[in-house]
Amino acid sequence: MRAVLSRDELRAADAAALEHVTHDTLVERAGTAVAQSALRLLGGAYGRRVTVVAGKGSNGADGRVAAAYLARRGARVTVLEAAGAPAQLAPCDLVIDAAYGTGFHGSYDAPARPPGTPVLAIDIASGVDTDTGSASAGAVQATRTVTFAALKPGLLQGEGSRRCGVVEVADIGITWAPARAALMEDEDIAALLPRHQRGSNKWSHAVGVAAGSTGMEGAAILCTRGALGAGAGMIRLGSPGDPAAPWPTEAVRMHLPPASWAAPFLEATAKCRAVVIGPGLGTDEATRAEIRAVIAAVPVPVVIDADALTALGDAEAARPLLAARRAPSVLTPHDGEYARLAGSAPGDDRLAAARDLAARIGAVVLLKGPLTAVATPEATVPDVFLGAAGVPALATAGSGDVLSGVIAAFIARGVPAHPAAALAAHVHGRAAGRGRPEGLVAGDLPDLVALVLSQAAQHG
Repeated sequence: MRAVLSRDELRAADAAALEHVTHDTLVERAGTAVAQSALRLLGGAYGRRVTVVAGKGSNGADGRVAAAYLARRGARVTVLEAAGAPAQLAPCDLVIDAAYGTGFHGSYDAPARPPGTPVLAIDIASGVDTDTGSASAGAVQATRTVTFAALKPGLLQGEGSRRCGVVEVADIGITWAPARAALMEDEDIAALLPRHQRGSNKWSHAVGVAAGSTGMEGAAILCTRGALGAGAGMIRLGSPGDPAAPWPTEAVRMHLPPASWAAPFLEATAKCRAVVIGPGLGTDEATRAEIRAVIAAVPVPVVIDADALTALGDAEAARPLLAARRAPSVLTPHDGEYARLAGSAPGDDRLAAARDLAARIGAVVLLKGPLTAVATPEATVPDVFLGAAGVPALATAGSGDVLSGVIAAFIARGVPAHPAAALAAHVHGRAAGRGRPEGLVAGDLPDLVALVLSQAAQHG
């Protein structure tokens, strides 16, 4: 995992660092790191034309150090004051954005770069908010960003993820207290996910699934296959769907009648280590009542997805039900489902949104999106794990059903609910990235999940 520091955490880290080194030393290290990145971007310095747009603060000082470094190596460097920069920059080979850094608030209209010229931003693209990633229309559009010490939320979410380009993290000797947010990485797959042990059996990692009403059988099938691809040894699938549907042969299926199915489902899944409830299950009142009955009584971790989120009602109605449970609950809302639960849309800061709902509802909340934020109500550090591996191709029907199955399988394999949900989001995104760049469908994902996990096990 990689630490992700908020503006306040970064300020505290900077203050702690200044007890051991001078501000000038930190600026020298930062500017040197920027210059070295510029050299890699330019392929050398001699004769290259570089324009540095520098502000008055530390960001501008970093830019001036980089300018001097490049000039000593033969680059033709022009330093412009950000406040007086022209609307259109003169032709050059590289623009270094040193106008404003992580402390910036408000709006900024960056000078237009020469067509086709790369832009290297320092710490974060000027005009982008460090915490939320929101940006004004005139904010810098960087090709690459050199950020210092650790990632920041604004580099990963909102406009910031698009405005900052490829992000490099430069170590300039700043350390920090344990961060409240961390980004999942490929190395975490082998580190967090236990291997199947000799002597284990199909029930060791069994998952129960309640999903798939008539016409929505695909949701149950995708969820089941997602869990199987992620290593579930047994699936007990309860579904009210058509018995003649092409159910996965590896799942043991029971038909759920229109009402009073909670008790037999709970009995059928008594040996399971985790349960998924909701994908395509239906939203009529009888179904919602059975969903709530299962959530209240199931003694193992439960992944609450899709129609089961609707059955919860809003956060105030859901909290007593979830608070009475002895095992963890994981909610997986997209933005629309989040709004129904929380009473308003997530907004720009998805970390704050996930934290808020997790605290209000008393459960792990996985807020889906280009940056997936997974928050726990527990007083742990980190309290938010992030998944940024997703690709646009995941915006396809049924991909969330697969994800819910992967989460449950990871929990069944022994990963605690909070990191299991975030690791599943990371693996789910990596799996989509291994698929077809065009025409990817949710049914492709389970096999791709298995491929990602197999490769991680081989290299772990």
